[in-house]
Amino acid sequence: MKASTWLLGALASLVFLSGCGGSKSSSNTTLATVSSVSISPTLNTSPTVVGYRQTIKMVVNGQNLQQGITITNPGCNSLTESTGGSSTTRTFTCKIIRVGPFDMFITDAANNRLYFASMSAPLAARPQVTLATTMGNIVVELNPGAAPISVDNFLSYVEAGFYSNTIFHRADKQVIQAGGYNPSLTALTPTYSAISLESTLATGLSNTQGTIGMASTSAANSATSQFYFNVIDNSSIFNATTTSGGYAVFGTIVSGLTVMNAIDAVPTSVQGGLPTVPVTPVIITSATRTQ
Repeated sequence: MKASTWLLGALASLVFLSGCGGSKSSSNTTLATVSSVSISPTLNTSPTVVGYRQTIKMVVNGQNLQQGITITNPGCNSLTESTGGSSTTRTFTCKIIRVGPFDMFITDAANNRLYFASMSAPLAARPQVTLATTMGNIVVELNPGAAPISVDNFLSYVEAGFYSNTIFHRADKQVIQAGGYNPSLTALTPTYSAISLESTLATGLSNTQGTIGMASTSAANSATSQFYFNVIDNSSIFNATTTSGGYAVFGTIVSGLTVMNAIDAVPTSVQGGLPTVPVTPVIITSATRTQ
């Protein structure tokens, strides 16, 4: 599947669930109990305030923990258990990708609630990323409140320097697309695993002119490093419906719409099997979080 191919993906849940150890209870099994949970680092402990995009550690204390507990924390990504756990203490880590309030709770193998905590990740201003290109700068403001998975993924690639010396490989009067090729039209290998699709039905965002979205193939939940800008209003064809997943929007251009339009106006040709590659390469020289 060529990277410029656009097909509809499947709707994915936004809730992160992790079943950690143990099995379902039976008549001769003693269920787990939780006496306390410590979370670090925190900005405040009452309520529990954590830092956006920080990795936190959660130490669960109790009895019979080996019998099975499930941690549900919709603010977390990559919930992982550390080695060395016991029947009385188990340790987990995760990365906070949501902003605003969310609730964490722990249940036992019989789905009884053992622990509850109100958590929050404040963010004074939405993140902004400046894409410096050979045709000028584009500043995009991201929306982690609505599309936390896509925003975290994009920021991870930005912070890793992945987009430096990459090109816009598609410009077809509908979108301009980037994040997948270098100036030699060599396909880049994504650094991170594909992410879950954040449906526009769930986020409330739309593929209107000047918005940024995640590019994907025909496979469900296949978006990695590639992104696109909507040159025109594509909401009627790119937004999710009750029968199709659509494409995930996660921000909007706040400066540089004229640059987007100028990139789209560059003459294109078929190159490397891609149908609308700008004849004069448009290079992203750097991508930097500037807010």
